[in-house]
Amino acid sequence: MNISLQNKTALVCGSTQGIGKATAVEMASLGATVICMARNEEKLKNTIAGLATPNGQVHQYLVADFSDPKTVKDSIEHYLHNGGQVDILVNNTGGPPAGPISDATIEAFHSAFTLHLVNNHQLAAAVLPGMKERKFGRIINVISTSVKIPLTGLGVSNTIRGAVGNWSKTLANEVGSFNITVNNVLPGATSTERLTGIIANKMSKTGKSEAEIVEEMTSEVPMKRFAKPEEVANAVVFLSSPAASYINGINIPVDGGRTGSL
Repeated sequence: MNISLQNKTALVCGSTQGIGKATAVEMASLGATVICMARNEEKLKNTIAGLATPNGQVHQYLVADFSDPKTVKDSIEHYLHNGGQVDILVNNTGGPPAGPISDATIEAFHSAFTLHLVNNHQLAAAVLPGMKERKFGRIINVISTSVKIPLTGLGVSNTIRGAVGNWSKTLANEVGSFNITVNNVLPGATSTERLTGIIANKMSKTGKSEAEIVEEMTSEVPMKRFAKPEEVANAVVFLSSPAASYINGINIPVDGGRTGSL
């Protein structure tokens, strides 16, 4: 099975930590030239320095703050204008704060819509012309299992993730004829900084210990543990590879079986 990413260039968003960083690491090891995008330049430099170069790749980084979509647009346009190309786009950024939807503010919805759908769209719009010209492209969106079943206490996230899922499916239908695939990876509870924050929020609201919260959360997972970032990254990388050439417009949960639907 061919999962080599040699001679491909991948733009990986949110790649200084968690799932994004694990994806960048794995893609580099499989031969891709990786362009890391995040807001913290020092962390970006550290990430780039740790990426493998089995084919002599020269990895790069782009600085952009996803809360300010203009920086995202300017960054990708500058890169492409100066001869860069993107064969694989991994849209990935941290989720909105937890909380019931009945307490959510209009500003929270606007912020989440910008962070996720607006930035995903303008990155895709920027790289699609090159993908169409080369007759090859992979767009993978790291979303959430809430695309299938809303998660309790994540009202804004549930809403926006669903919007991204439908945006993705629509795009997949439009660009498939150019040999461009668009798919979603839906992580379950994964050992990242976001999960640490969710656990801390549950502790403050319930007065329970970290061990108690972890036990409650993992008890809902048939595999009785959280995912490792690398396990989610493996799905992203597979969808980026030649082996996934006829997989298009789907959602792949990576959640240990937790989601209660097929």
